[in-house]
Amino acid sequence: MTRPVRLAINGASGRMGRALLSLLDGDPRFELVHAVVAPGSAQDGQPVFASDAGPLRHAHDWAHAPALDVVIDFSSPAALTLALDHCMAHGAALVSGTTGIDPALETRLADAGKRIAILRAANFSLGVAVLTRLLREAAAALPEWDLEIVEAHHGRKQDAPSGTALALGHAAAAARRTTLEAAAVYSREGQTGERVDGSIGFAVVRGGDIVGEHSAMLIGQGERLELAHRATDRLIFARGALHAAHWLAGRAPGHWQLDDVIHTQR
Repeated sequence: MTRPVRLAINGASGRMGRALLSLLDGDPRFELVHAVVAPGSAQDGQPVFASDAGPLRHAHDWAHAPALDVVIDFSSPAALTLALDHCMAHGAALVSGTTGIDPALETRLADAGKRIAILRAANFSLGVAVLTRLLREAAAALPEWDLEIVEAHHGRKQDAPSGTALALGHAAAAARRTTLEAAAVYSREGQTGERVDGSIGFAVVRGGDIVGEHSAMLIGQGERLELAHRATDRLIFARGALHAAHWLAGRAPGHWQLDDVIHTQR
């Protein structure tokens, strides 16, 4: 695509939405054409960029959205549903990091991939995408080695293990021709007995302001392989989403992955 990608952001007043806007101001790859916030938001109707009193203002719906190429969505399942409706009606691609999707919306998203290009990820770090690929290859190449996944996040994080740690576990399990449901060990306490061959163990650290750290340890006899990623800046997730949106614009319908992004050249 030779012209700038016409982009809309769904969830523009959220943490990720604000991070995306901070990176978009002055990015020549994109033309931001629409920014959606929740109905009743204090940002509704306000200029998108503080330095710009021009026509681009936050909106609470898609009614007056201009022509666009890609929507980046970091919102809620209800807001994602409305964004998906707009993408389907106008043939726009969709990049989404929204979680908590119920089965009905999962089914809709699966069907939508027949008509539009969709890329969803729990973590938009390009480094984590590479880590996932490396772990998949290592787990397959060393099927008899024990595998442990350790993750660390700030003390305010609500879930454990992290979605990224679970995604790493799913990738490793699939590479070993099993499922995470069958292989995972999420806690160890007391007299646990010997480690079960083929299991995938998880350990969780919470504290301070850790942005996100994930390590996969493959442990053999007399040697150990460690693959790790450490995030020090939350903007990496916004940068990854923008990179994915630029890559997805103009792609054929289907369900794409960040793994496709990092290994496919335009």
